[in-house]
Amino acid sequence: MNEPYDIIETVRLTEKATLLAEKENKYVFRVRPHATKIQIRQAIEKLFKKTVVAVNTCNYAGKKKRERTAAFGHQADWKKAIVTLKKGDKIELA
Repeated sequence: MNEPYDIIETVRLTEKATLLAEKENKYVFRVRPHATKIQIRQAIEKLFKKTVVAVNTCNYAGKKKRERTAAFGHQADWKKAIVTLKKGDKIELA
């Protein structure tokens, strides 16, 4: 799990994430559930060549989903990372 592409899964492009990027220079990523803040910082710095100031993480539990039969399924647990970059640095996502 030392490769940056193994740690960072996707970029979260929501309305709230876009406002964070514009106003506070914070970017939101979906990361592996077992990734640490240090691993996330190193992956972002290696992938985008930017300086990371802070990393905040939040774990989300997967939801129960009903299937066609009486059985229930379960979505996977996931983790969100909010990465703050140094003033002046920007990431072009689109």
